Amino acid sequence: MSNGANALIQTLVNAGITTCFSNPGTSEMHFVAALDTVPEMRAVLTLFEGVATGAADGYARMAEKPAATLLHLSCGLGNGLANLHNARKGKVPILNIVGDHATYHTQYDSQLQSDIETVARNVSPWVRTSKSTEALCQDAVEAIAACMGPPGQVATLILPADVSWGEGGVPKPAPKISPPPAADDATVAAIATALQSGGKTAILLGGRALRAPALMAVARIAARTGAKLFSEVFPTRLERGAGLPPVERIAYLAELASVQLAGLNNLILVDVKAPVAFFAYPGKKSYLVPDGCQLFELASIKQEVLGSLDKLSKAVGAAQAMPVLQALKRPGLPRGKFTADKVCKALGQLMPENAILVDEAITSGLMLAMYTAGAPRHDVITLTGGAIGQGLPSAVGAAIACPDRKVIALAGDGSSMYTIQALWTMAREKLDVISIIFNNRSYAVLNIELQRVGAGNVGEKARAQLDLRTPALDFVHLGEGMGVSSRRTTTTDEFVAALEHALRTPGPHLIEAIVPPTLAGLKLRVLPHILQSLANLPRPIANALKRKIAP
Repeated sequence: MSNGANALIQTLVNAGITTCFSNPGTSEMHFVAALDTVPEMRAVLTLFEGVATGAADGYARMAEKPAATLLHLSCGLGNGLANLHNARKGKVPILNIVGDHATYHTQYDSQLQSDIETVARNVSPWVRTSKSTEALCQDAVEAIAACMGPPGQVATLILPADVSWGEGGVPKPAPKISPPPAADDATVAAIATALQSGGKTAILLGGRALRAPALMAVARIAARTGAKLFSEVFPTRLERGAGLPPVERIAYLAELASVQLAGLNNLILVDVKAPVAFFAYPGKKSYLVPDGCQLFELASIKQEVLGSLDKLSKAVGAAQAMPVLQALKRPGLPRGKFTADKVCKALGQLMPENAILVDEAITSGLMLAMYTAGAPRHDVITLTGGAIGQGLPSAVGAAIACPDRKVIALAGDGSSMYTIQALWTMAREKLDVISIIFNNRSYAVLNIELQRVGAGNVGEKARAQLDLRTPALDFVHLGEGMGVSSRRTTTTDEFVAALEHALRTPGPHLIEAIVPPTLAGLKLRVLPHILQSLANLPRPIANALKRKIAP
């Protein structure tokens, strides 16, 4: 027999969990020591718990299996909550191992004593404190089964120190995961009838439905029936590019999303919930499904996506239909004044096949989807829960999951500072990641929201809360200080040269792009008025304005 920590790590490896992103403390020292006894487990040190949880998220999205995190007490878990929130919203499987005080020590209420389970439940549907070394590995097996789903979810196993160091641990085999059911025949028949009714119908895809096999299946259905294909606003992982079916993402701004969905008679959901606005706004709808539109759910988050689509394909006679596929089309190298749009255009021209784009560009990435649509096949990871600070950590996890693929992370200056410590882990692990930081010296998206929520005229104190100009952030020094080769670019030509260098040179790189806010000045002032008018404009004009603002 071994101690609890050794047995736990072997149980994780037995289940295919072979990567652990860690930020340990005193209570986790036996787990740390046990890492040397199980060579199959890769341990990746992070300098902040939000990097560990975000990296585990990015890893699981690309590896298609959970990673573990090793965190210290409720304070460490609390530091990682934002990116666990993103994972929860993205239905991403993560197993948190959170160390706790020894069971007999908790009665003394020492300085770091607190209620870990309460902290965990906000982001983790499955939570358990292991009570004994003998029960630990069975607890771990149940945690693994819970996080693998479907749906994938965050599971948190709390490991008291004496349970970890105690003798008598026995590793367990991997849990048996039952395959999820496909849609029932009655649901498929009702949806097939709606698709063949002649009304305007769209299929909204999320989660597993945005992977290549499901996309090909649903594209055949669309080709046969004329249905429009949409993706959720922030997909967990979207496969796209040349040779794959193009899918239009629902816009972040609710007014633009309403333009996309206007006139629908039927909306079919596949591994996604009905679209809603991100926030409440005075006088505006929160629920974005058009009035009178009939809603159908082909596959819930607990059902099998591909099997459900195959059944629907047969029901509408689409098995032999020819899907519309995206042609290879590069946008050309950018020229002229340096802007965030030029960065997106350069990526569309230069990014290699099988790249992984981690998109936390916020307002600077408005044109990213358009310019990269015809690029070689690639994956996109997005900010599923809206909690900024995901981009750089997720790039760490994606690069460890897919070491043979180039990872390109795009982040705003403000959002990158939430988890800038991820750069150190990129350097330590020699990861092939290009981090592009859009430095517009502003929380630009909040300037937009300030206008949209109708907060009225604001003064100097209010504007200062959204301004990052003083003192100016220096990402070249930040990157170099953590061991990442870094360049500042202030012109389009400089950026293109820096990107070309980073693409041909393995290892971590940072490119700081000094760009103006995408929406500022007159554009920012008139945007709320344009958005407000969309509902009353003729549909062709509203669609044209939507494409202009966010193609």
